[in-house]
Amino acid sequence: MSELSMRIVGRRGERPIAFSASAALLTEGARFNEEFQKLPLGKMTGIPKGVHRFQSHEDADLHSQDCLAACMAHASKARA
Repeated sequence: MSELSMRIVGRRGERPIAFSASAALLTEGARFNEEFQKLPLGKMTGIPKGVHRFQSHEDADLHSQDCLAACMAHASKARA
């Protein structure tokens, strides 16, 4: 038995690979992109550039949440 254990974080149904693109999937992707760009933070991630190494997924999630909160606070302050 290995010391490293794997944890399943989530499940995602993969789309089948097709020879040619589907118009329905292209439309769905375009709608997603348009809606995402309407979000106040759609054009910026708030995560500083560079390589980030973390000891665990929890540390990475905490860093991501902290960056997102700071970015949201900055956007809110800019709108006020």
